[in-house]
Amino acid sequence: MMMNLFSAFDPCTGKLSMNWISTIMFIFIIPKKFWKSNNLNQNLMNKFSEKLNNEIKMNTKYKSIKLILMSMILLILNNNMLGILPYVFTSTSQINFSLALSLPMWVSYMMFGWKKNTKLMLTNMLPKNTPSMIMPLMIMIEFTSNLIRPSSLAIRLSANMIAGHLLMSLLGEKSTLLIMIMIILMMFEMAVAIIQSYVFTTLMTLYSSEV
Repeated sequence: MMMNLFSAFDPCTGKLSMNWISTIMFIFIIPKKFWKSNNLNQNLMNKFSEKLNNEIKMNTKYKSIKLILMSMILLILNNNMLGILPYVFTSTSQINFSLALSLPMWVSYMMFGWKKNTKLMLTNMLPKNTPSMIMPLMIMIEFTSNLIRPSSLAIRLSANMIAGHLLMSLLGEKSTLLIMIMIILMMFEMAVAIIQSYVFTTLMTLYSSEV
């Protein structure tokens, strides 16, 4: 029976599908403190959290969302890295997973912005020094661009994770002489996994600074 190339990204593999368990698998690999002093993994996690905290603090004026954004980037990063492993389902390659992260955050931003900072939200709809002739057009463009933000975030994350997996699947069916290319591609996939989690969270942080 011929299988579709995209069947590797199909989460529905039966009535007792265990694919989505990989989404919470990162809970079991979080470094725990066994000793009186921090171990190497704990030190790396603390340094990463500190850098991330400073980055979020620079891009937004709301301190209350730092914990949410830090949890989000750790969730996306762990799922991206786990998806590189063989026979592990990549939940971030599914549009419903990534959209479930971006849509609630965007809706909460809009609800807060239009309720608390209505004048600022209206000002953001029209760029400065816009000629009066094209003001209606610019408002429509800004409104549309704002409306598609959650879907663009979700598609960006899922598409980048799917692209690397498809390329590795295609090369994996070729000659074993491509082992060096596969190793380089694996390193590239790890870089994409890290960058995409950072980009997703940074954009969500920048969106919060507009409300």
